Amino acid sequence: MATNQVQSIKDSLKNKIWPAEDVVFKEFHTKEKYIEALYIKTISDETIIQDKLLKPFFEILSPDLFLDYLQSSPLVIPFESEQKTLDEVIKGTAILFYQNAIYLFDSKVDRNNSVLDTTVETTIQGPQSGFSESLPTNLGLIRKRYPQTSLNVESTTVGTVSKTDVMILHDTRRADTDTLTRIKQFLASIDVHMFQTGEQLLDIIKKSNRALVPVMLVTERPDRVAVNLAAGKIIILVSGSPFAVVLPTVMKDFMSSMEDIYQTYWVTKFLQILRYIGFLTSLVLPGIYVAVTSYNPELFRVQLALSIAGSRMSVPYPSFIEVLLMLFMMEMLTEASIRLPKAIGPTATTVGGLILGQAATEAGLVSNIMIIITSSVAISNFVIPINAFSFTLRIMKYFVLALGTLFGLVGVVLGFFILIAYMVKLDSFGEPFLTLIQSKPRKE
Repeated sequence: MATNQVQSIKDSLKNKIWPAEDVVFKEFHTKEKYIEALYIKTISDETIIQDKLLKPFFEILSPDLFLDYLQSSPLVIPFESEQKTLDEVIKGTAILFYQNAIYLFDSKVDRNNSVLDTTVETTIQGPQSGFSESLPTNLGLIRKRYPQTSLNVESTTVGTVSKTDVMILHDTRRADTDTLTRIKQFLASIDVHMFQTGEQLLDIIKKSNRALVPVMLVTERPDRVAVNLAAGKIIILVSGSPFAVVLPTVMKDFMSSMEDIYQTYWVTKFLQILRYIGFLTSLVLPGIYVAVTSYNPELFRVQLALSIAGSRMSVPYPSFIEVLLMLFMMEMLTEASIRLPKAIGPTATTVGGLILGQAATEAGLVSNIMIIITSSVAISNFVIPINAFSFTLRIMKYFVLALGTLFGLVGVVLGFFILIAYMVKLDSFGEPFLTLIQSKPRKE
């Protein structure tokens, strides 16, 4: 490269990134040679620069031998274009100017490479390690649990401003090529300025198709990722996010916990049945309460019907207002438990729930049976292993409640089947959402 051309590129790069205070431009000289380095010290590892660049520079006397060292080093990348060089610099790479040539020196520092414990998808048995915010660390955790040569890794960037690194993982022997193509087209079509985490994909795809139910699974567990890779799924890793996205996703995935693998057969079946019972309870119990108390009290035995009617004697408004009041109170308590500091969150919400329930009952605002139903709905909602689906369930129950309020038990049944029909219509990148038995992974 000509001297004038190198000087022109150097001046252009310095003008574009030099004003920042953490940008470093240094010249190093010996009798035989000199080198110039430009890097951002807050995102570059100066220890690597010192050990792998400066020490060899002062120890190797011959300029040609040092050039051979640079060209043979795995940390040195040849210069391609000014724009690509700028993209690498803002990620922590250093620019080297030596003998009328420009090189990129990989000095990126990884400050989030520690493996974290699982905090969202906890299990009693099995591995307790989760993903970190480092993309190479997460990829290493997956490769350790999935030691297959057929595991393919492709990289891309998402975000016009953030230019976030995204990796697509799949087993070439098991993944469906059509599904992989759809996922790549979806990632290529994303037009956002800042892309920070895989959870944003949930919001992006909901905005595109207005879906109520999530059609992709976000997990923090490397063992879940390994199991899904073996099942032919595609995994998306996002730099800076301790979560992976599993595609395509069906309802069975949302109702499965990694605990199922580590328990005995009958315990696993019992827990799975328990989750589906919790799902149905949270979905239809408020609607059934309103429908039975307001429209069809004859379904109960006389003693139970009189007991419920007696507990509601002091309540001054219809049953659906009573249900809405308590459900909204429970929703706010749930949100408060998430937002409050960990030190006071459980205590504040527990005490708040007890005081609220007891005071509302004594004041005649709600009946005793309503406190039981609200608690049952809340507990049943938390049985769902994946948070994204449990949040959806919190909304779906209001649809069934509204139809139950208008049409009684017929409305509850109608609302339940409308939701089932809606989920039957959904698909996750070509895979029907309500698939109970997944198709076998593709073989070679």
